[in-house]
Amino acid sequence: MLTAFARAFKTPDLRKKLLFTLGIIVVYRVGTHIPIPGVDYRNVQTCIDAAQANQGLFGLVNMFSGGALLQITVFALGIMPYITASIILQLLTVVIPRLEALKKEGQAGTAKITQYTRYLTVALAILQGTGLVATARSGALFQGCPVASQIVPDQSIFVTITMVITMTAGTAVVMWLGELITDRGIGNGMSILMFISIAATFPSALWAIKEQGSLADGWIEFGTVIAVGLVMVGLVVFVEQAQRRIPVQYAKRMIGRRSYGGTSTYIPLKVNQAGVIPVIFASSLLYIPALIAQFSSGTSGWKTWIEAHLVRGDHPIYVTLYFLLIVFFAFFYVAISFNPEEVADNMKKYGGFIPGIRAGRPTAEYLSYVLNRITWPGSLYLGLIALVPTMALVGFGANQNFPFGGTSILIIVGVGLETVKQIESQLQQRNYEGFLR
Repeated sequence: MLTAFARAFKTPDLRKKLLFTLGIIVVYRVGTHIPIPGVDYRNVQTCIDAAQANQGLFGLVNMFSGGALLQITVFALGIMPYITASIILQLLTVVIPRLEALKKEGQAGTAKITQYTRYLTVALAILQGTGLVATARSGALFQGCPVASQIVPDQSIFVTITMVITMTAGTAVVMWLGELITDRGIGNGMSILMFISIAATFPSALWAIKEQGSLADGWIEFGTVIAVGLVMVGLVVFVEQAQRRIPVQYAKRMIGRRSYGGTSTYIPLKVNQAGVIPVIFASSLLYIPALIAQFSSGTSGWKTWIEAHLVRGDHPIYVTLYFLLIVFFAFFYVAISFNPEEVADNMKKYGGFIPGIRAGRPTAEYLSYVLNRITWPGSLYLGLIALVPTMALVGFGANQNFPFGGTSILIIVGVGLETVKQIESQLQQRNYEGFLR
């Protein structure tokens, strides 16, 4: 494997792509440490050190921004607005006929949908930036910190608008950097930036586990967490690579004097067809009640119940709802992203059929049957991956957004596998053996 990496850097065009990607990553990480104007950076650091704010309500978003959100930097919003916009457009494609028609137009339609995604990203960045600034001004961003209300000393309209514009511009720059990596670098740019954001929180989170440990000065807890993380990564790699291959046979067709078709192929249906999307959906949905309760005044019964049951990540009610939502969104996302009837019609159009299954409606019913059967273990796997590390790490003093939690492991392993596959495919195009011999 090290030899393959050495060959990758020895290949001129591939070396340029790798170095370009590394350069964009450096720029992105620098931007996550530049505070926006109007923020008292010393008070922010005081609140982070005193209250360990990454364990609060905004922990998930802070993880996706590489720790930039709670430090209120230029890239505080990170790529979350783009991720949200992409998911919304993907869901609307099924609902709005115009977007569905654009999706079927090929490259031109995809470019148009990408343009809509950019516009929606900017709109969401303005909305989220306004919410973050309002939360920071009120002191609710760092609850329990004595200087939380002094994070934004000047609360004039001009300063507030400047802060929102700066964060919105930072989100636009992050989106541009991601597209640059996609066009001129290696891998999907947004996925790479998400990978870097999560990986950047690893050292501090691991060291916090060591500092909070009591066995052998914390080194036993530290080693146990590393071992658990490696086991979970191995499990995720195993399941993410698993797929159900449905054989497809194409009949021979005579066009003139030539014979076409007669080939055999397969339809790969992954066990985890939905990826990490159900986990993100479930986490976001569970954050809404806690967010409403945080900004509501008074001590009403519903607010007390939410704060007691839906804020702590290790509460039984929270865990049960989280698991059920992940299973639901796994089936929901697979249903809107994979259309068995469309696949069956395309196979019938080009003379393809599944051995033993009639073309047309029986093929669509068979694909739906197989998809439902493999979605059950995939959804249960997602729920267990999202919950087991969290519950296990609670005993070591880790918060629910610890990097070895389910969401971060799924993203890091998925992005890592796809990036390695892209590098390997380019190596194999140049007659090299690649990573997997």
